[in-house]
Amino acid sequence: MTERTTRSGLPLQVYYDASSSPVGENVLRPPGEAPFVRGITPDGYRSQPWVMGQYGGFGTPEESNERLKQIIAAGQTGFSVALDLPTQMGLDSDHPLSHGEVGKVGVPIDSLRDIEILFDGVDLTSLRQIRTTANAIGHIWLALIVALCEKNGTDPNDIGVLIQNDVLKEYFARGTYIHPPEEGMRIVADVIEYCAHNLPNWTPVTLSGYHIREAGADAVQEVAFSIANGIAYLEAAIDKGLSVDSVAPSLFTFLSTNIDFLEEVAKFRAARLTWARVISERFAAQDPRSGALRIFAFTAGSSLTAQQPLNNAVRTALESLAAVLGGVQTLHVSGYDEALGVPTKEAAMLGLRTQQVILEESGVAGVADALGGSWAIESLTTQLAERIWAELEKIDAMGGALTCIHNGYFAGELSEGAYRFQLDVESGRTPIVGVNVHREDSSEPVRPFSVDRSGEDSKVAGLATLRTERDADVVAEAIARLQSDARSGANLIPATIQAVKAYATVGEITEALTAVFGRHQPT
Repeated sequence: MTERTTRSGLPLQVYYDASSSPVGENVLRPPGEAPFVRGITPDGYRSQPWVMGQYGGFGTPEESNERLKQIIAAGQTGFSVALDLPTQMGLDSDHPLSHGEVGKVGVPIDSLRDIEILFDGVDLTSLRQIRTTANAIGHIWLALIVALCEKNGTDPNDIGVLIQNDVLKEYFARGTYIHPPEEGMRIVADVIEYCAHNLPNWTPVTLSGYHIREAGADAVQEVAFSIANGIAYLEAAIDKGLSVDSVAPSLFTFLSTNIDFLEEVAKFRAARLTWARVISERFAAQDPRSGALRIFAFTAGSSLTAQQPLNNAVRTALESLAAVLGGVQTLHVSGYDEALGVPTKEAAMLGLRTQQVILEESGVAGVADALGGSWAIESLTTQLAERIWAELEKIDAMGGALTCIHNGYFAGELSEGAYRFQLDVESGRTPIVGVNVHREDSSEPVRPFSVDRSGEDSKVAGLATLRTERDADVVAEAIARLQSDARSGANLIPATIQAVKAYATVGEITEALTAVFGRHQPT
């Protein structure tokens, strides 16, 4: 009989029964109770559905503002701002390295003026969640939103902001880092400290396993590496004098929801179980909310194919259903054409409609942890949790997340995983419809979305105008304070807010800190 495994190598039995997965204490506990295997709320989605938080941004702030209003009008309850690569790297649109990348995979944000345009006519207080891809510039994103709210007369703590701000995974999974890891960690800790004291309703950091998975990790590594980063962030916060219970309840994790349906449902359950165990055993948290891991799931971009792209609509629907049955709090559904470029309006809308069909029509949201007690799901949950814990112990023995970044362990594991997966696809061991099985010589082409390249010219011109209109002395004073605080060890957020209010640019703020912290040079 042919042996079968999950994508992460867990053996699959032909069938499961009570002997395969004995009913344990975790299964007998209802949803909403520690260790939260069955969900973090007692009634699932009955009282409050998950946040339908689609992700988008392109071209110019004006164009992204128009798309944002369209999808909010269609029923979206949250959103994530996709920043272009120059912005994520702390570069202004007129920097030589930005040429050709401005507005390409996200919206360019150079200053507070761009944020004012991006959110013009959008009531941020009416949305359940606002997110962004800001990591190395998470402190600047915080400052931009605070400055916008204060200018509009809104209390920033009245809006639900989730900052990604997970710089550690950038050093081995994505690459949009700026400063060396220790200085990057210092900035993240400053954001956590500032939010704990001033913006308790915000999420100051998101443990981003999604990017780790996309870079080559399996389900075990995705959860283990992201939780290892979370441990490092909590320890940094504690070193600043904060208690674990003042930080942990505000955190989110950002995970992939992949195509291996049963494993993915079990993964979300195992992630909650592991986090609750870490919080209890390692940090001795007293607040039950500290152990209730909130999850933002994003359908797997790596599962999308340029061949027969309409098949991607089926893939994302299955991945979305796995996330819902796994009990996540926020969900993004990718556009079926994202393997070709920025999603079209139609593809982005279908992603939202996919969520709405699952919520409104399928009936699965009527029961909390509907698959709980399934022998197969419980067996996979247990196996995943055991392997995740073993991986965390291995990371701990090596010295923790920062050590695993410096010694190349994380990066090496992702490279090896990506290589093995590609071999499996090329050999046919991992079937992908339209790629290595059920291929077609010709199919109806999908017309990808095209970003107007003239937007880069307008952004560069706008920056030149901004620099002539603002008060240069006020900007210089703010930058000087920022550098002084960086050297003294003071929290950087107040000075960053001052610089943003003076209309200092993202690039100018970054360069000011680079003069103190330096730039990371990977080995």
